[in-house]
Amino acid sequence: MSIDIDTARKVAKLARIRVEEPDLPALAGELSGILTFMEQLNEVDVTGVEPMTSVTPMRLKRRADVVTDGNIQAQILANAPDAREGFFAVPKVVE
Repeated sequence: MSIDIDTARKVAKLARIRVEEPDLPALAGELSGILTFMEQLNEVDVTGVEPMTSVTPMRLKRRADVVTDGNIQAQILANAPDAREGFFAVPKVVE
């Protein structure tokens, strides 16, 4: 499949990127190359191949799903402009 200059202009507009008029033929060529590669990938027989998320078989490390306060309340409240009784103090906004 070949991309013409008008299609490359439309793709650039949809992607919200500015491409100067002299650069449009190069962009059209690059997009055509991408589509040609995708057509080659469609020819590969993947029957019986399971989908994978990584090329190496590994599991993510898991931790226990435990709710904690992080034990850093004092450090967090040190950044607050106003803290009282262990909480952020904010001005009243509703009368």
